[in-house]
Amino acid sequence: MGHRLTIVMKRWQATVGWAGAEPVTAELIVEIDSFEVLRGEGGVKALSGPEKVLVKSNAMKSLDAAHYPQIRFIADGAGQMAKIADGYRLTGMLHIRGRSREQVIDLRTEDLGEAWRMSVESAVRQTDYGIKPYSLLMGSLQVADEVSVSFTAVHAKDG
Repeated sequence: MGHRLTIVMKRWQATVGWAGAEPVTAELIVEIDSFEVLRGEGGVKALSGPEKVLVKSNAMKSLDAAHYPQIRFIADGAGQMAKIADGYRLTGMLHIRGRSREQVIDLRTEDLGEAWRMSVESAVRQTDYGIKPYSLLMGSLQVADEVSVSFTAVHAKDG
């Protein structure tokens, strides 16, 4: 009870369109049923296996994964990808649970020599997408409306 959860979506695909050396479009598709609880920090007691299963079940219901199996972010129009000091600012549409809203994301890029590391951290408010944050015990235990979303990937440079 009262854990701060770290979850992962294990199945996703990112696609980037290029014009010369500059990215001009980006799309991220996340398969909701690939949701997995990695750990729960804090709380009265350690998060057990059955509790992790219950968390996933509640998340699938809240996200209505049966009807909306994917989360998508698409930046594909003129001016939606702008160079910034440490990467790119992407302005696109985030689609969750049948609702769409504009989302601005700063994508940090790091040259690792033979590969690129890309990372993002952004906040998403569940109620903006018609999701009622999960609560229990008449609201005394609940998931925050605003959740932090982070993404990190490493991609080898083409030879």
